[in-house]
Amino acid sequence: MTDNLIRRGLSRRGLLQTTAGLIGGSMLPAMPAFAEDKPAIGSYPAGVSGSTAFIGISVPRTGTYAVQGEDELKGYQLAIEHINEGHELIKKISPKTSKGVLGKELKFGVADSAAKPNEAVQAQQRFISENKAIMITGGTSSAVAVALNKLAQREHVIFVCGISGSNDTTGKDCVRYGFRQNFYGQTAAAAIGPVMVREFGKGKKAAYLTPDYTYGHTVTKSMQDFLATAGWTTTTNQVAPLGAPDYSSYLLNVANSGADVLINVNWGHDAVLSTQQAKQFGVLDKMKLVVPYQVPFIARETGGLMQGVYAATDYWWTIEDKFPLAKMFNEAFEKKYGYKPEWGAENAYVSFAHWAHMCEQAGSFSPPDVIKAYEKGETIPSLVGDVHYRPEDHQCVRPVIIVKGKQQKDMKNKEDWYDVVEIVPGEGLMQKPDAFGCHLGDYS
Repeated sequence: MTDNLIRRGLSRRGLLQTTAGLIGGSMLPAMPAFAEDKPAIGSYPAGVSGSTAFIGISVPRTGTYAVQGEDELKGYQLAIEHINEGHELIKKISPKTSKGVLGKELKFGVADSAAKPNEAVQAQQRFISENKAIMITGGTSSAVAVALNKLAQREHVIFVCGISGSNDTTGKDCVRYGFRQNFYGQTAAAAIGPVMVREFGKGKKAAYLTPDYTYGHTVTKSMQDFLATAGWTTTTNQVAPLGAPDYSSYLLNVANSGADVLINVNWGHDAVLSTQQAKQFGVLDKMKLVVPYQVPFIARETGGLMQGVYAATDYWWTIEDKFPLAKMFNEAFEKKYGYKPEWGAENAYVSFAHWAHMCEQAGSFSPPDVIKAYEKGETIPSLVGDVHYRPEDHQCVRPVIIVKGKQQKDMKNKEDWYDVVEIVPGEGLMQKPDAFGCHLGDYS
C-alpha cells in the first residue's frame, strides 16, 4: 500500500503524517458507529460510516511559505488532539464535543502543497477519493484557497480555509462549501488604515511591494482605496512573482519614487527577503515601513527590522491578558511545541474548533446540514472573543489586531516582538456581503 500511495503522489513525509494520525487514533478507545438517515452527498455518509472521520490537510512544507505552513500544521494537529480527547479548551468553543466529533474519532492526512494550487487540489482529491475525507483544509496561499474552494463545491465536501488574505476567497470566488475564519485584505486595510493616517498624517505618498496573485492584488487595492480617502497617493506599485529570488530592481524603483511610506504586501520568505533587502539598500532609512498583512515569524526572521513597524494581524499572543481562551491556547501550544503561537496556528486551531461546533450543532456530518449550521450566524467563542459567520459569504466576523514592533530594549522575553496597539472590532471593518461579487452556489 505504501508504494502505491507514493506512486500516486503522496509524499513519504505526508504518508508518515497520515500514518501517525492513524496510529495516534488507534490508541483511543473505539467509538460507536452510528447511522444517519440523510441523503448521500460527497464523501457522506461513506466517510463517517465507521467510528472515525478523516480530514485532509494540505499546507506548504516547501517553498517560500514553508515556515508559515509548518506553524499552521501545528495548530491543526493540536486541534485534532484536543477534539479527540475532549480537551477543556475545545469544550469552551464547542460545548457538545466530548471525544471526537459526534463521537467520531478524527484521523488526518497531510500533503505538501508547496503553495501551488495544482498540487493542493491533486492531494485533496486523493484524500477525498481514497480516504473519504469529510472535511478538507489548506491555504497559506490564497491561490490555493481559491482552488480548493472550487474543488470543495464540485465534490460537495466542506472546505475550512487555512490562511488566505485575498478578498476573492469569500468574494467573487466564494462557494457554498467554503468557510474562512481569518482576516483579509479589506478588513486589514480598514483596521490599519486609520492608524496609519493618525500616525503619519493625511496626503502622504506610498510605494507598494505586491506579490503577483490574488492575495497581493486585492490587499494592495484595499489599502490604496482606504488611504485615498485620506488623500494618500501611490507613487509606485512594484509587482513581483511569488518566490522572487531578488528584489533589488523593484526596490530601486521604490527608492526613487519619493514615497513617504513603503507598504510591503509580500508574505512568507518573500516578505523577509524584501524587507532585509530594503534595509540593505537604504530604503528603510528614507521611508517608513508598514506590513498590512502580518507574516508569522517575520520579526524573528528579519532580525529586528520590524521595530517600530505597524502591522495588522489575526492574533498576537499577549492578548492573553484580555482573552482567557487565548491564554489557554498559548499554554497548551507552548507546552507541546516550545514556543508562543502566532496567527497561522491560531487560525488553524479555531477553524477546526468552529467546524466541530457546527457539526455538533447540526447533529450530523451531512454537508448541507453543517453548512446551514454555519449560516445561522450563531455567536460563538473564539480566542479573540465572540464571533459569527455571515450567511451570505461564509466569512467570519472577527476582530483585527494592530501591532507595532517593539524596540529591542523594551522586549521582556525573546518572543515579545510587538505591542498590541488596538483590537478593532470586526463588524465595522467589513464590506457588504455582495460587494466583492460573492454568489455561494447550491447545497447539492
